[in-house]
Amino acid sequence: MSSDLERQLFEAAWVVPMNRAPIAGGGVVIEAGRILAVGKADDLHKRFPDAQRLDFRHCTLVPGLINAHTHLELSAIRCTAPAGKFIDWLTRLVPNASVPLDRQAESIGAATRAGIEQCLRFGVTTVGDISRFCSITRVDLRESRLRAVSFGEVLAMGQRRGLLEERLAKAADRSLETELLRIGITPHAPYSIESHGYERCLSMAQSMNLPFTTHLAETPDEATFLSDHAGPFRELWERIGGWDSQVNRFTGGPIRYAAELGLLDYPTLLAHVNYCDDDELAILARGKASVVYCPRTHAYFGHPPHRWRDMLKAGINVTIGTDSCASSPDLNLVDDLRLLHELAPDVAPGVLWEMTTTRASRSLGLQDQIGSLAPGKSADLTAFPTTSDAPLREILETPILPSANWVAGRKTLPAISE
Repeated sequence: MSSDLERQLFEAAWVVPMNRAPIAGGGVVIEAGRILAVGKADDLHKRFPDAQRLDFRHCTLVPGLINAHTHLELSAIRCTAPAGKFIDWLTRLVPNASVPLDRQAESIGAATRAGIEQCLRFGVTTVGDISRFCSITRVDLRESRLRAVSFGEVLAMGQRRGLLEERLAKAADRSLETELLRIGITPHAPYSIESHGYERCLSMAQSMNLPFTTHLAETPDEATFLSDHAGPFRELWERIGGWDSQVNRFTGGPIRYAAELGLLDYPTLLAHVNYCDDDELAILARGKASVVYCPRTHAYFGHPPHRWRDMLKAGINVTIGTDSCASSPDLNLVDDLRLLHELAPDVAPGVLWEMTTTRASRSLGLQDQIGSLAPGKSADLTAFPTTSDAPLREILETPILPSANWVAGRKTLPAISE
């Protein structure tokens, strides 16, 4: 059995580095978890005659796929159709207070592990995982072979604002951080954390150089809540309790709110941004934030067409996520790409794949490590069995599953049946 540290030459029908043109009869040389060289397999064999040759000549090798926005701890929940009101759906996700904490931890851990297995089986090697229970989920992530940015979720509004520092400290705790597990912070959303909380979370991220994300403009009700403390989100607060009159207001909508708080001056990852007019798009384009669009979740809730194409044209970095199993059939990121391909068949497949590789790595602050097959980067790869001379299109137009993937040169095992 070969060691993960051995020099290996992967020979493939196609290698798609993403930072250069696809290579027919391509190869990738790796050693000690890193990429040494990419090029024609025959040329690489001459350069590295001692490398163990691995035959993937029936496959296309791409960079390991990156799911920039998911909630692994919700993987035991199944979405039902129709979605119903967003507020009712959100309420169903709140843990039952009558369930003992030890049983909650057990179920959260099991759901996280199931989500990790799905990701690896579907060719995802890196996730941006949102976790309210990060002290639980980070243990499972650390023990897995999945690369992750674990965003600890912070909620602190109304009578719960006093919990801000405690929750922020837990979110930013780096005690479980490893080479594959990076810690990040996520103030949840404009309807669950106040402006001071956002500013405090951002300050912590800046001082510790942590990845930073938040849900933004997910529904049109956010603007109403911010300006008038009215609408479904106020109804939610009345239902769960804990509201008070000290919550500040903001007129102008969530995107301008994010700009005023300084979130767009940092490489923040904005989840969803389903509602965005031309002026707001221009505001985003002037900032440093990325947007992660979740196509199947977007369709599940029946939102109007997402402006991802306009965002790309404006120079905004857009990536793709699955969200959770509570709003999507599964965590098959390629199925989200397939939906985009159906919605926009005129967009070149390579542009779509960028949104799960090069653009996705940038959105998580990992562009120097992953996202393309280039010398010096981590050997995170996914192999898809293909037969055509247009492999990226073939994968989008057929229900192909990956045959193998590697994280830092270590092969991961398929964890669910086909």
